[in-house]
Amino acid sequence: MRTPPAVLVSGAGVAGPVLAHQLVRLGFAPVVVERAPAPQAGPGGFGVDLFGPGVEVMERLGVLDRVREAATGNTRMRLVRPVGRPLDLDLGALAQEASTDRHVEVMRGDLASILYAATRDDVEYVFGDSVEGVAQTPHGLEVSFERGAPRVFDLMAGADGLHSATRRLVFGPEERYRRFLGGHVAVFGLPEPRGFDGRVVLYRSAGRTAAVFPVRGTGRARGALLFRGEQEFAGDHRDTEAQRRFLRAAFAGEGWEVPRLLDAADSAEDLYFDSISQIRMDSWTRGRVALVGDAGYAPGPAVGGGTTVAAVGAYTLAHRLGRASGDHLAAFPGYEEDIGGYVRRSREVGPRSLRTLVPGSRWEAALGFGAMWLLPRLPRTLLRAAVNADSRAARVLSSVDLPEPAPRPRPSR
Repeated sequence: MRTPPAVLVSGAGVAGPVLAHQLVRLGFAPVVVERAPAPQAGPGGFGVDLFGPGVEVMERLGVLDRVREAATGNTRMRLVRPVGRPLDLDLGALAQEASTDRHVEVMRGDLASILYAATRDDVEYVFGDSVEGVAQTPHGLEVSFERGAPRVFDLMAGADGLHSATRRLVFGPEERYRRFLGGHVAVFGLPEPRGFDGRVVLYRSAGRTAAVFPVRGTGRARGALLFRGEQEFAGDHRDTEAQRRFLRAAFAGEGWEVPRLLDAADSAEDLYFDSISQIRMDSWTRGRVALVGDAGYAPGPAVGGGTTVAAVGAYTLAHRLGRASGDHLAAFPGYEEDIGGYVRRSREVGPRSLRTLVPGSRWEAALGFGAMWLLPRLPRTLLRAAVNADSRAARVLSSVDLPEPAPRPRPSR
């Protein structure tokens, strides 16, 4: 009986479980290693968008109904500015014009939990560990871990995010590939989400955006702080105390509820903080190792549609390997050809979204406030035209065709 090819997948976020889900059904033996000590529990992180091909991946994995059940469903919003009255909006009509069964917004933590639940019975998961060394040989990969014993694999996929250890070990230092887009993002849980009345609340000033958004069905909320600046955070991406000091300096003197949000960020155990950066590489494979998702082509945290791109990349890699019966020399060039144009197009989304989310001046903030005031007051035909004109990101992130499912291998005798 033929032994299934062993594939190490580093990272249990979105790309890793999508890849593992398909690999095990194509006759491979994936092992997923994840630095976090346990599977994602609860709706952590921030809302992420699945556009057309990302939705199709979830449908092919058989989890789309669960993803739709976990959708955020936020349509009520309050816009706040440093001076002047707030603006309350019910974006139901706008959502109806923009609605499509090929788009879902879901909390990243919920999506990761759904994908883990769909794979845990068929895939070996190792939590609380990470890859420390990779040695490529003519016949396989010798991989060492921070805690576990060394193991041998046929192939490896790095799905370990913006600060990928796989990329660093196999392709070189992060600084060679990361491009700072001029902003930062912090997301964290709010211990007492009082006073926000179950709506998304958005505060904008020049170069600064603060937000509170409810977590559907929990009675809780999460806070977010985004800001622009030419100075990139220079500390270690795991140094949360330095990150909190950097946040306080960036939002010093801001009004509204910003001081309260900063206090929440100071005490939050689930603080996520990072620069808004892209990973730009000319190739995502080397030897027996491939990169998927943010590890290889992050379009920008919180602004770039990275979840859709990650799902597409992982699904494509799995099916290229399936059609090549695990021969990476045949599969990897096809993987790069399939996703290359899509990845390069996705790089347009992050800078554009950052300009929309975080106004660069008081004039831009006032202009955005006025546009949002006007939008629900437009006649239906003009509202539809405005929605269509503002859907460039959705069009870019939907501009790829998934490969046809590879045939399942016949049982060995």
